Order: sequence, then structure tokens, then C-alpha cells
Amino acid sequence: MTKLTAAITGVSGYVPDYILTNKELETMVDTNDEWITSRTGIKERHILKGENLGTSYMAVKAVNDLLKKTNTKAEEIDLLICATTTPDMVFPATANLITDEIGAKNAFGYDIQAACSGFIFALATGAQFIETGKYKKVVIVGGDKMSSIIDYTDRATCIIFGDGAGAVMLEPNTEGYGVLDSILKADGSGAAFLHQKAGGSRKPATEETVRNREHYVYQEGTTVFKFAVKGMADVSAEIMERNNLTADDVAWLVPHQANKRIIDATAQRMNVGPEKVMLNIQKYGNTTSGTIPLCLWDYENQLHKGDNLIISAFGGGFTWGALYVKWAYDPK
Repeated sequence: MTKLTAAITGVSGYVPDYILTNKELETMVDTNDEWITSRTGIKERHILKGENLGTSYMAVKAVNDLLKKTNTKAEEIDLLICATTTPDMVFPATANLITDEIGAKNAFGYDIQAACSGFIFALATGAQFIETGKYKKVVIVGGDKMSSIIDYTDRATCIIFGDGAGAVMLEPNTEGYGVLDSILKADGSGAAFLHQKAGGSRKPATEETVRNREHYVYQEGTTVFKFAVKGMADVSAEIMERNNLTADDVAWLVPHQANKRIIDATAQRMNVGPEKVMLNIQKYGNTTSGTIPLCLWDYENQLHKGDNLIISAFGGGFTWGALYVKWAYDPK
């Protein structure tokens, strides 16, 4: 019997119009363009402005474009999984808001929260539903409005993050294309180094938590950097070895866009040259769950059927992992 796999058959993305440059950040906090660029690789990031606009607003834009590109009716979608750290509300799930907005009346949906690893966790999960043979069209969304939880008086974090969303379509494939392997990891002891202090059930919002600015991202940058370099590099090399892939076999490394130095370290561990590394951190910053689908969106016209992709990420908490994906279509 031919093995059934989940192939990516389309990709789309959306970033808000407003661009926050390093130059503008210089007027907000004690930093400068050279310092930010040399340490992160980021030049600018997009910020979602407007009343009552959350992650679902960007996700809907990305998914509607995805449906148009893949000639798919919303009613045909079986499942929509949304990876996000910044849901519109605690409940209902942002995925449910997206399916309602796009008119996916026959789909069920839910959210996955794994910080910056959310999209690859969601992609691996969605692939399982396709592989059962029960579902034909699964949409995976990764998106975050990070500006909603960033303290723009904290120069250590406000320079890093941006807003954006991306989406991919998964469909059954029997030709050997799609998500072929995954290695997913988690270590909750890392929560101490990267988290949001208040707003959850352990520490609900109070006047004091708001006054103490505890509803923003807290990060111990040096510690997170060390863990991220080792985690992303190790798991990317491991999935290559497990699938007997050499650097020559890999067409693209698709890394989470958190820091260019982390990306460079991962590529070096894989012996992959910079010409094979998807990089857009300079214009989007770290959009958390949105970085990987936005990379695929930006580089879609350079991808070819049969290309071997290694997709890897590292996120707060800690979470990390890598996927081996064989691309299923040529540039359109």
C-alpha cells in the first residue's frame, strides 16, 4: 500500500502596513541601528495598528489569500489549526474566530501554544490528520500580534519582535512529498528564562500586575540565546542524520527568525551555506509563530518540486524541533 503523506500545496502570508524601523526605535529607547543590526540582524518590523484588531485579523488575511491561490472553497476545509502566543481572547480559540470569519462552516479548529515553535508543532500535528486518510484539506496558521505583549520601554525585547501571520494548506499525497519526519522537544525548566509573568491562572491580572508591567514578555537574553543555538542546531543535524541527508541533499534550511546569529550557528552545524538559508528577519523581526510560514511565503517562487527542506525552530518555555519536508510543487 502506498504511504499517505501530508503535502504543502499552497502558502500565503500577511504583514501589517505600519513599519517600525530601528531609527524610530532610537527615539523610543536607548539603542541604535548599528547595535540592533549587529546583534539580531533586524532592520525593521511590521506593527498592527487599529482598534479591536488581533491575531485573527492577520490570520484571516493570510488564509483568504491562501484559499484564492489554491482555488479552495472555505467550505472544503476540514480542519484549521492556529499556532499563536497572542490569541484574540483567552477563549474561544482564535482558530474558531478565523473559521467563522472566512466561512469555513464544515471545519473544526483549535489553537496550539508552543511559543516560537508553535507553527512546526501545528504542522506536525496537522499532518497526522491527513495521514489518517480521514481529512483532505487542513489549514495550518501561524501568527502573532507580539506588539500587544511587548514593553516598548524595555530595549532588550522591544527591538526583537514584530507582527505577522502566515498559512499553509496540507493535502494528501502518495508520491512521497510533504512532511516526512519530525523531531519535537520541550523542557519546561526553561520557563524561568522566557515567559510572561502575569495574565494566566497562576497570576491573574490585578492593578498591581499592570502597574508592575508584568503583562509583557520577560527574557533573559544570554541564557535563551545559548539554549536556542544548541537546541536548533542539534535537532536540525539530528533529523538530517536520521534521514540520511547530507548538506548537498538539503535545498533549504527554513529557520525560525529569532536572531541571525542563531540561524547562522544552525546552518554551520548542518554544513549548509548561506545561499540555502531562508532569511527575512531583517524586514519582519521575530513574529513568533509567524516566522516560518512567512519565510515560505517570501521564498515560494524559489522552491521547486522535490526540494528537501529542513524546518527548525526554538521557542520560549522551552520548546524546539525540526521537520523534514519534501516540497510538493513548482513555482506558479
